[in-house]
Amino acid sequence: MPETGSSNSSETPAALGFRMPAEWEKQDAVWFSWPHNPETWPSWLEGIQEQFARLVATVSRFETVRINLARDLQPAARKLCREAGADMERVEFYPHKTNDSWCRDHGPIFVKNDATGEVAVTDWRYNAWGGKYPPYDSDNRIPGRIARALGMRRFRNRMVFEGGSIDVNGAGLLLTTESCLLNPNRNPHMAREQIEQQLRDFLGVTTIYWLGDGIVGDDTDGHVDDMTRFFSRCGIVTAVERNRRDPNYRPLRENLERLQGLRTPGGRRFTIRELPMPRPHYIREQRLPASYANFLIINGAVLVPTFRQPKRDEEALEVIRDCFPKREVIGIDCADIVWGLGTLHCLSQQQPA
Repeated sequence: MPETGSSNSSETPAALGFRMPAEWEKQDAVWFSWPHNPETWPSWLEGIQEQFARLVATVSRFETVRINLARDLQPAARKLCREAGADMERVEFYPHKTNDSWCRDHGPIFVKNDATGEVAVTDWRYNAWGGKYPPYDSDNRIPGRIARALGMRRFRNRMVFEGGSIDVNGAGLLLTTESCLLNPNRNPHMAREQIEQQLRDFLGVTTIYWLGDGIVGDDTDGHVDDMTRFFSRCGIVTAVERNRRDPNYRPLRENLERLQGLRTPGGRRFTIRELPMPRPHYIREQRLPASYANFLIINGAVLVPTFRQPKRDEEALEVIRDCFPKREVIGIDCADIVWGLGTLHCLSQQQPA
């Protein structure tokens, strides 16, 4: 299939009529990269794989699951998925070798042309959040491999970029953070205006809203999907910390104040729903980036990470139910998964229908 670089603006996805759909729009599948790297979950990889299989089983109730995994590792993964009760007719494995499991960031960001119905892949550079976790060469190749496997057009971009650093409403609006996209470990040669133009050209957005810092323990330098998400075209749900002594209190408060000052291009205020943070979650002495905002929207459901904090978990689930009243809201135990420094949204990437 043809490929397009970032140099010719007349051939960018936006110029050709493509946009990034909102996550709540109809999906063809959800992509995952099967966990296999023992360094991500030291001494607990086997248990994580069993939990991951249960996640695959849950998603398979609603839509197709597509999994990147080296061919020699697939038989064991298939067995775990079957044992977890997955609908194996909806589970597809692709022989794509990966370094790690964070498909939101190394996977393709799909765009769609509403006039023709074509879905295409945008393929950005991936450097494991500023070169923190080498090697990442196999992960960086995943978008191209998926584009070839699906026979999709591939739009390549030289900018370092990860899917978890943004959230879109599908109607031209995008949320991101300064702490991540302006971090010198990504694109030190690019100014804010240049980064914004790449987002407009490749994702079909028109308006970009910048928040500040991310949450404590987030090794991505502040991905927005750990704190602030669109739940409708004019609705935003954002994490808040009530404990003034918690280090998350100030950055989340400042982000809430920014959101309260935002307006749509038409001058309308956003509907803002506050989402509680879980109590601090640690492994040994390391604060983990546990957040209910890392939920995953799929066809007919929203999967929400929970952290074995019954009262706080239920409060968060109730907020999400209010945001998505027509979808089944399902809590997924992520108290162990978050040891890898991410949960449901970080592990997944939706493919629009």
